[in-house]
Amino acid sequence: MIVRDKISKKMIVTDLDGTLLRNDKSISEYTFKIIKKLCDEGHKFVIATARPFRATKKLLENVKIDAGIYHNGALIFINGEKTEDYQIDNANQIIEKILLEYPNASIAIESEDVLYSNFDAKRLWSGVNYIHTKTNFSELIGKKSDKIIIEVSSLEDMKKYEEFLPVDLYIQLSENKIGMIMKKDATKSNGVDSIAKKFDVELKNIIAFGDDYNDIDMLKFCGIGVCVKNAVEDVKNVADYICDSNENDGVAKWIEKFIL
Repeated sequence: MIVRDKISKKMIVTDLDGTLLRNDKSISEYTFKIIKKLCDEGHKFVIATARPFRATKKLLENVKIDAGIYHNGALIFINGEKTEDYQIDNANQIIEKILLEYPNASIAIESEDVLYSNFDAKRLWSGVNYIHTKTNFSELIGKKSDKIIIEVSSLEDMKKYEEFLPVDLYIQLSENKIGMIMKKDATKSNGVDSIAKKFDVELKNIIAFGDDYNDIDMLKFCGIGVCVKNAVEDVKNVADYICDSNENDGVAKWIEKFIL
C-alpha cells in the first residue's frame, strides 16, 4: 500500500515507447495535463529511453522535462544540457569483426546524434533520418558512438553477438527486434542515480515506469517500480505495481491516483 506524502517531492522516471507513448507515438491530452500538474506541484519529471535526443525532442516538444536519459543511459541531460556520457570508442572495429563472421548482419550506429546504417533503417523505424554508411562504417573512425544496434529475431539470436564484445560493453534486447550494444555504465539505473543526486531526491521517492527488458534494472533500482499492463512478462515479474496499458494512459492514471 502506498501512503501519500505531500511533503516529500517525488521524481517520476518513465520509459517512452510502449510505456508513456501510445502505439501511434502520441501522448493524450489527459497525460499531458497530468505531467503539467505533476511539475507544477514541484515534482521532477524524467524520461529514460533508448531513443536518441533528437527523436525524443520532436515527440515531446510541448512536454516539460527536467532531465532525460537517452540511448538507454549513454547520454544524460539535465535541463536541456548534457551532463554525462558513456560512449563507445572504435565502434567500427567491433563491427568489422561481426561482419567478418556475419556479413549479412543489419547494423546501425548512433554517433553525434546521427544514425548510420548499412541497411534501410526505415524498415525498422518508420520515417527515421539516417546516413546509409559504407560497408565498414569508415565514417566513424575517430568518433565516439552512443550505441551499436543489430537487428535480431529473438533473445537467442542476439546472444551470438556477445562473443565480439570487449569486457566494457554489453548487449540488450529491445522491442524483440534489435540488440543494443552499449557501455556497461550506460544503463537507465545509472542515469537515474546520477540525476537523483543532482536533484537531491532520495531513492525511496523515485518512481519508475517501464515495459521492456531494458527497463528492468531501473524498476528494480528505484523506490517503486511500476510496469504497464502491456509489459513483457519478465518486467511484470520485477515490478511492484502494474498500471493500465500505454494505450489507456496507464502512467498518468497511476500518477494521478498515488502522487497528485
